[in-house]
Amino acid sequence: MLRYLPMIVGAVCIYYWFKTRRHDSVIASGNPRQSARSTRLGLLPVTQLNKELAARPEPELEAALTGTRSGDWRAAADLLAGTGTDWERRSMYAEILGGIAAADDGWLLAWEKARHDDPGAAVVRARATVNMAWRIRGDAAASRTSRKQFDGFHRTLARSREDIVRAATLNPHDPTPYITEIWTALGLGYPHADMDQLWAEITARAPHHFQAHFSALQYWCAKWRGSDELAHAFAAHAAADAPPGSLMSAFPLIAWFEARLNTTVKASAYRSPELTSLVDAALVDAAAAPREHPHLAELRHLLAYFLFQQGRYDAALEQFRLVDGYVNALPWTYYGERYYGSIREATVRKARPADA
Repeated sequence: MLRYLPMIVGAVCIYYWFKTRRHDSVIASGNPRQSARSTRLGLLPVTQLNKELAARPEPELEAALTGTRSGDWRAAADLLAGTGTDWERRSMYAEILGGIAAADDGWLLAWEKARHDDPGAAVVRARATVNMAWRIRGDAAASRTSRKQFDGFHRTLARSREDIVRAATLNPHDPTPYITEIWTALGLGYPHADMDQLWAEITARAPHHFQAHFSALQYWCAKWRGSDELAHAFAAHAAADAPPGSLMSAFPLIAWFEARLNTTVKASAYRSPELTSLVDAALVDAAAAPREHPHLAELRHLLAYFLFQQGRYDAALEQFRLVDGYVNALPWTYYGERYYGSIREATVRKARPADA
């Protein structure tokens, strides 16, 4: 992105065993105290933050989530059918619903029985199978993951390819099944040539798809199947080739962040001319994006973090106020809501009193 957002990542348990790793910044050992100023600004206490979503869900999505909790699939079916060719939104909905089905698929089984060849049900099933594989693997480091877990993980990922092919066949124009397969590719270790072929299928359908680029960047990172150099090149190409408002400016920032996980990052590195330019470009991109873009909040979460690290506290506070309440986005998916609360409180403390 569940729970609400996918069990892969995180969005997602897409981060799984990296999720426990720590950054150079100090992470609070307990819930940071909510300041009076934060309360006046309308910011929520850490205990009330939603850890499953990156932003407030749309009413149609909320209705679908409510339906799945009671075993009713109809609102979910309407949600997917209503996306049409809005591939960004369709992929996001499939990811969320697939995460829910990975934990309990009774409602999805009923949907499949009632509408056997519904492409919406098929794409959710594909996503659910992939998410289930990552649930089986668990979030521990490889050295603390059992052979039984790995066997189940690889077996389920292999089976996911059948579901992916079926979903793609039922809706040939939809990039979502191919985006889902990136997580199969990552887990099974597709060679680069196969990943390139998969990427060609995606970009032929949606060349600037946010979720596709996020997933592919994970593949190209050094922690999975690539390297820092490959990840940076992929991210730079995505941003250079994108129209304003497509949010592709997020990916150079993510690549920079990923390359420095588990390392000590000096404050001066955050304030380098290169990174400052990347953050400035992302601010322009966010301003140009439609307010309803389903991934705009994820870019804003990144901006809040980087702006804070650069000492641009007023601008960081603006981003925090736009996304507050939801923390299932980078970098908080690595460090948790207490870290979010600590950074947010420090921002509130150092920003000029906008509430005066």
